[in-house]
Amino acid sequence: MKNKNTNNKTPMKNKASFSRRSFIKKSTLAATGFSIIPRFVMGQGFTPPSDKINLGFIGLGKQSVGLASRFIENTNAQIVAGCDVWSTKNTAFQNLVKKQYASNRKKETYNGISVHKEYKAILEQSNIDAVVIATPDHWHAIQAIDALNADKHVYCEKPLTHRISEGIALVDTVKQTGKILQTGSMQRSWENFRKACELVRNGYLGEITKILVNVGDPAIDYNFEEEPVPSEVNWNNWCGPAPLLAYNHRLAPARNNVDFWPDWRLFKETGGGILCDWGAHMFDIAQWAIGMDRSGPIRYIPPTDRTAVRGLRMFYANGIEMVHEDFGRGWGVRFIGSEGSLDVSRGYLDSNPKQLIATELNDADVRLYDSEGKHYNDWLQSIANNTSPLCDVETGHRSATICNIANIAYQLNEPLNWNPKEQHFMGNMRANALRSRDNRIFN
Repeated sequence: MKNKNTNNKTPMKNKASFSRRSFIKKSTLAATGFSIIPRFVMGQGFTPPSDKINLGFIGLGKQSVGLASRFIENTNAQIVAGCDVWSTKNTAFQNLVKKQYASNRKKETYNGISVHKEYKAILEQSNIDAVVIATPDHWHAIQAIDALNADKHVYCEKPLTHRISEGIALVDTVKQTGKILQTGSMQRSWENFRKACELVRNGYLGEITKILVNVGDPAIDYNFEEEPVPSEVNWNNWCGPAPLLAYNHRLAPARNNVDFWPDWRLFKETGGGILCDWGAHMFDIAQWAIGMDRSGPIRYIPPTDRTAVRGLRMFYANGIEMVHEDFGRGWGVRFIGSEGSLDVSRGYLDSNPKQLIATELNDADVRLYDSEGKHYNDWLQSIANNTSPLCDVETGHRSATICNIANIAYQLNEPLNWNPKEQHFMGNMRANALRSRDNRIFN
């Protein structure tokens, strides 16, 4: 292990410290539209009505159930509306929220939530301050941009966008509107992931030479057999900007109490494969660890086998190689440095040599933004304080961009040179064309 009192660390750019205490600054709340009464005036534990952030949920599928429970637990927020193209999911979500709020507030019933079939109905409600977007990936950017332009703050599930051009537009819209967007990459709020990234960032593994990221397969073309469209759904609006696909219950089940996650994630038309679905988590951690939240790899080299679903190599300008590779431990990240290696996932955090993981940071080390394990509350606090959240729009966009470029590289099966600053491929018209797509006109 290198002497931590020297400057002999992994060379990184932008090694700013993002501790929670230093990150949250005093600021006027005028820009957020809130008039907050100090809690000490109201009494310990009391949340005044003006302090509550009214939330609308867009997309009431399986993911929304867990998200709703998280926000219901937080007394600084209140869910007042939801919307989905499925009448079954509208009813189930409304009942879920009513039941949980009634239980939490010791009341027989709670009638403070409305449901809608069109997401724009939520954006038109002046009493809604922010929205939670949990729709399939192909809807994320459109709904997020509409929400921002309707003066709403946004929490959007990962991957933040379906196409690179969407991410660029979304970043620009956040800048123009001044609203707060948090990406749902909640692993950044988990202690083990932050600890791993701090050890890497501060050079405890020596010079990082390689990163292995194991996530699922690239996206494929839609191939499910057609089934009758259920009467409970507006299927045209579910497909929305995507091609009008043949309905199949595995793509989009009518109810959330199924024993599988809907398979829209697998297909190019509506998702980015599990490469994007889990890559938005694991490539995100790799980016955070090496200080590349505003950048990304500059060269992508796919495997020579056109049928391969692993083996894509990515290179950063500083020479670090990142590989989409199964290293035998499930979805996770392995950092390899000159003085050791470190593995991290949702199920493990360990290192070689073993004692490396027990390293305590010293006072001179970089500390990464600590949300204290509260990813959802971090967004609400950022809204109230008018500060940037842990996983802001640029961070979410850059992590999604890696996943989207990875899909393009596997599809074209040729090396790609990417300019992270200008956000285009150099000398490759076919690749540049795939940064966006023509959305279907469906209304």
